[in-house]
Amino acid sequence: MPTSAILREVQQLYNVSDRLDSLAEQHPLVSQALITISGSVRNTATLLEVLVVTKMAPVAGFDPADA
Repeated sequence: MPTSAILREVQQLYNVSDRLDSLAEQHPLVSQALITISGSVRNTATLLEVLVVTKMAPVAGFDPADA
């Protein structure tokens, strides 16, 4: 079960990144900073996902491509 909990958090990180990208479009004065932070969050999510997929047991029914 820890694997699925971590992968749910990975999905949440991807969602945060998407929301930051959306906010960047709405707030030009801080758009570059938001885009930079969004990329960092997305990279962190990707690294965490790779760590889970390579180091922990696979989760039945979870497709990393859907994350």
